[in-house]
Parts: sequence; C-alpha cells; structure tokens
Amino acid sequence: MFDTRMLSSDSSDIEYGAKLINDGEVVGMPTETVYGLAADATNENAVKKIFEAKGRPQDNPLIVHLSGVEMMDKYVCNVPELAYKIAECFCPGPITMVLPKRDIIPYITSAGLDTVGIRIPYHKTARELIDACGKPLAAPSANLSGSPSPTTAAHVMNDMKGRIPAIIDGGACAVGVESTVISFEGEGIRLLRPGYVSVEDLKAFGVPVYCDKGITEAVAANEKVLSPGMKYKHYSPKANVTIVTGELDKFTQYVSEHNGEDVYAMLYDSDAAFYPYKYLTYGNNAKEQAAQLFGVLRKADEIGAKQVYARCPSQDGVGLAVYNRLLRAAGFEVIRV
Repeated sequence: MFDTRMLSSDSSDIEYGAKLINDGEVVGMPTETVYGLAADATNENAVKKIFEAKGRPQDNPLIVHLSGVEMMDKYVCNVPELAYKIAECFCPGPITMVLPKRDIIPYITSAGLDTVGIRIPYHKTARELIDACGKPLAAPSANLSGSPSPTTAAHVMNDMKGRIPAIIDGGACAVGVESTVISFEGEGIRLLRPGYVSVEDLKAFGVPVYCDKGITEAVAANEKVLSPGMKYKHYSPKANVTIVTGELDKFTQYVSEHNGEDVYAMLYDSDAAFYPYKYLTYGNNAKEQAAQLFGVLRKADEIGAKQVYARCPSQDGVGLAVYNRLLRAAGFEVIRV
C-alpha cells in the first residue's frame, strides 16, 4: 500500500518519477491520448506490478513508449520501410506500430507474443520522463482494468491511490482516446485499434488498409490479440451502457419507454435543447467526443447513473475510435430504432 504522491511536470518531479521507475516501481504518466501506468519495459518484475495495479489479464499486451524514432532499432527488428514513413509523418504522436520485438523486451510485456507495440508519445512530459529513465516505458492506460480510461491526473488518483507511489500531473489529455494501433500485412496496413490517426490518414500512404474484425466485433476469450483494447469488456463505468442508433426523436421515444430515476442519456451537445429527460453531453463532433468520452463515462458513475443510453457517434475519421470505445463500454449492446 502506497501513500500515492501527486507530482508536477517540472524537472525535479520528473527526475523523482524516473528514480522510482528505475527502482522498479510504477508511475502514472501523462500522454496526449490518456494517462498511462509507466514502468521499465525491460524489467519483468516492474511490468508485473503494472498488471497487479490495474488488475489486468496478462494475455493483454502492453505498448512500449520511446522518446524518439532513433530508439526503435534497439527494441524491434525487421522494421518495414513503410513503418519509417509512417513514423516520419505521425511520430511523435498518437500511433502505435506492432513490430517484431528484440529479446530485450520480455515476453510478459508482449503477452507472450514475438511482436510488440511501439509508440512515441507527443506529450512533452512523457518524452522527458522516458529520457530521464533512459529506458523504454511500458504504459497501458492508468485505470483499473475494464473501467473508463483516465484523461486527467485526478482520474488516475481516483483509480490508483494506494496502488502506485506517484502520479505526474501533465494536465488534461488533448486527444482523449488511446492511440491508433496498426500492424503490417504484406504491402498493406492492418488497423487493430482505431484512434486519432484515422483509416483515411493511413490510406494516404497508397497501400491497402484492412480493418481488423475486433474493431467492431467481440473477440473470443481464447483468441490471441496483437493489441490492447481488442479483448474483454473495456472502458466501462459501473452503469450499464447501451448504444442507441437513429434520429433524435426516435432515440427520445425509445428512452421514454425505458426511462427511470437512474437513467441518463448521453447526447451530442446540439441535442440538449430538444431532449426532455436527464442527460450528459459529450461534444458535437468526433474530435470533441474523443476528448470528452471517458470523462463523461466517469461522470455517469459520479452522479449515480445505473443505465446510460448513448447516441451513436459517427464511424468516420476519429469517430470510429469513439464508436469502438463505446461498443466495448456497452459490451457490444446496440439498439437500432
């Protein structure tokens, strides 16, 4: 049991966080996507502490965070030329590339796979922490496994108080959903988890882009996955979440037939003036929804919601990432009206 400290992002606190990590501990780390639980990716005992803090299944691979492209060759091999082109375009940034790992990355980090996801975060504090450690950092989202990902340091403290020694406060996350995860298949790209870097962005490289079935379908319990976020119920508040597709009038009618004291809708901002029942809003467009989604799901628990009916987001661009996260929060429960 730790007396969890909230650190700032100044240089002395980053050095203190790095010392904890180099001593084999886990530290809450800000990134532009969501906050992560950072530990030395090459230290098996430290990585075990990530799984313990989260209550995370060990067949769920971790993403390894680097501070620059120049670090890649030390930790992965057989990198295709396309990967370097993507890195040049989007790194540092919210994209993860699954590549063959070198032996320096232990199998506990990659969930027994010969590949590992590599990411170079855009967030300045994250890169400063990696540089201060001098090591790659394994860093899944800093939430209890299955609950909504944290986009503020306060969210991390809510989930991780007593479980980790420190959290570095780097402000609210700008993107708000986890990174896009891709692998390389022949001459093409396979999208394993959608994020801020969209299908349309990837198609601009002039190669085929294949969307994995796990983006919109449940993955079997015994199936190996290459990316986090593809398996298990994820991102879910204590409230039951149901996605409802259809126009606002049909949505409103459906909720009226299932309404109750602890029932809330999750609406676009522009819907609010026309909706007569209890609600939360999560933005008007895909980028706003990505930034606000997890905070709103956490808010649902704070206000005691037992049932949340969410208006279905667009599946274009970043909207696919929002839809993917909502699908998992809802346990794939979708009502069409």
